[in-house]
Amino acid sequence: MDIVAILTRNYAGTQWSISGNDYATLEWYSATPKPTEAQLQAQWPAVEYSDKYEAVETTRRTQYEAQSDGLFFEWQRGTNTQAVWEAAVQAVKDANPYPPAP
Repeated sequence: MDIVAILTRNYAGTQWSISGNDYATLEWYSATPKPTEAQLQAQWPAVEYSDKYEAVETTRRTQYEAQSDGLFFEWQRGTNTQAVWEAAVQAVKDANPYPPAP
């Protein structure tokens, strides 16, 4: 479990400090109640999934630019086919699958 990732994603606008990833060192400075360690553990699978999903999105975006965007414009100009472009898009998707949902 990454406590900092959970707090950053799910408790935006709150003020806190932590040493390392040790719940015992979590200092809570906000008016909202400090989440319990059990609450944070329950939130971890969704946060971890979101982080992994976003990483796949970033990788796909970079690879689309490098591998398929040019083919799209070639297809639009009539110098390549839609099938070639779609195959390049599918290759990027196949190489970078989304993580299974929690």
